[in-house]
Amino acid sequence: MPSSPETVRIGIDRVLCSGHGVCAQTLPRAVALDEWGYPIVVEEYVDPYDASLAVKLCPARALYLR
Repeated sequence: MPSSPETVRIGIDRVLCSGHGVCAQTLPRAVALDEWGYPIVVEEYVDPYDASLAVKLCPARALYLR
């Protein structure tokens, strides 16, 4: 999905991330987990509401909006 007024970009701070996987559960189309359970952004642009919820729920505060 290309950038549009209805989307925001997400990013992951790899230093803060502790591999809980909440981001992948909250944003299943945008975030996948690698073999160790750490997130990989596969779709950078996501719905603003879903992105805000994922940022709020991240226990390590490693997910952010760009």
